[in-house]
Amino acid sequence: MKGKVYLVGAGPGDYKLLTLKGLDCIREADVIVYDRLANVNYLKEAKSNCEFIYVGKASSQHTLPQEEINRIIADKAKEGKIVTRLKGGDPYVFGRGGEEGEVLKAEGIDFEVVPGITSAIGGLCYAGIPITHRDHASSFHVVTGHLRADDKENPEINWNALANTGGTLVFLMGVANLKKISENLIKEGKPKDTPVALISWATRPNQRVIISTLDEVHETAVREKVKPPTLIVVGSVVNLRETLNFFENKPLFGKNIMITRSRTQSSSLVEKIMDLGGNPIEIPTIKIEKIENNVALEQEIRELKDYTYLVLTSKNAVDIFFDKLDEMELDARALAHVKVCAIGAATAREIKARGIRADVIPKRFVAEELYEALKEQLTSEDKILIPRAKNARDFLVEKLREICEVKEVHTYESVIDLSKKDEILEILNQERVDYITFASSSTVKNFVEIIGEENLDKIKNSKVISIGPVTSKTARDLNVDVYKEAEKATIEKIVEAIVVE
Repeated sequence: MKGKVYLVGAGPGDYKLLTLKGLDCIREADVIVYDRLANVNYLKEAKSNCEFIYVGKASSQHTLPQEEINRIIADKAKEGKIVTRLKGGDPYVFGRGGEEGEVLKAEGIDFEVVPGITSAIGGLCYAGIPITHRDHASSFHVVTGHLRADDKENPEINWNALANTGGTLVFLMGVANLKKISENLIKEGKPKDTPVALISWATRPNQRVIISTLDEVHETAVREKVKPPTLIVVGSVVNLRETLNFFENKPLFGKNIMITRSRTQSSSLVEKIMDLGGNPIEIPTIKIEKIENNVALEQEIRELKDYTYLVLTSKNAVDIFFDKLDEMELDARALAHVKVCAIGAATAREIKARGIRADVIPKRFVAEELYEALKEQLTSEDKILIPRAKNARDFLVEKLREICEVKEVHTYESVIDLSKKDEILEILNQERVDYITFASSSTVKNFVEIIGEENLDKIKNSKVISIGPVTSKTARDLNVDVYKEAEKATIEKIVEAIVVE
């Protein structure tokens, strides 16, 4: 089988600044070769058997030289694999994508280039700086900040031309040469008081912008300990930052928020936090393990005609139940005579996506409220099917059995993921975690078991957000202080509890 290479621009860092075509290339890839500036969260979109090869480059510290990167890409394609070379920004804007393409062409390997948003434009935008503006700059110039040691004898850059243009100057990878850049521009006539912006980790929640002038910028950078990756912007457009800065005004900008859910359950919360400018740190404390060859579930589905109610308590329960219906060549019509109950808006949405509107959704999304909603309408003639987690709370099943017949079928199990201990402790030691969210009692229990009670002091400065009273009680019983509880047991209300202080 003939292989192929996609040279993909991953954009400047914000997860959503990736093209649809770039995302398709990630999902199609057998091998992803990625660098330091590509958002690592894109790797979650890859196939489960995809091979990941990190070739990250920091300033003057290359994991692999470019020649070896070229060789890896070519060799993997020659094995018949689809290779996605994922680069920060755009492959052809100081990304050495042209060199990689030349090697592939020379070796007869099919390739495509997928453009990305360059940080030279996107990074300035997120800092509130338009790269052009009719009152400030009618052109822009993107320049490499990697200057050669023999620049005086063999100049790569026409400093006189740059200093005397009216356009915006953007230097990439130039922090180490900032003094030389500013001195050369001033020497060739650029006014000393020209505004300069230093934009570090552009478009990410840890974005940092420092404003200075051309003659003082080097001292400012040293004093403020500016490190790569940092964009250097020279020009009067920098003065528009205060007016146009939208990104850093988002309500969760700069906040680190730890999410303790299974990976399959956390996507909605992660997305909402990112949209509000925050940095979601996913720490799955549980793994969802589906019970395979579930003869008990198949048996009860065959006897659905005997049931009057179906209770679904989670998205996982919905997915497994309806997938089994489909596997048995049945569909929503099999539930025509059954009243369907959902705990939670997210569960109700999943049921609706399967073609059914839930008949009963409690006002508060906990088992106690569903019981209160059902106890007045149930009779001893009713029969309830509850396909759910093996280790779920007993309250609902026990209380409903006081009224009528209830059949509980275990369809999956929430299993603690102890492999995450070192990862969690490293984050708690190195990062400032502003908030920790708990969306169920099991996530609290698992989190405490994973990190150990002896390490609870590491979260004492983090604000714990609980999804509801049951989860809050579990947390307090385990000596975890709850800062705030969501008004309703929904993802939206968890986010609201974080935003509204």
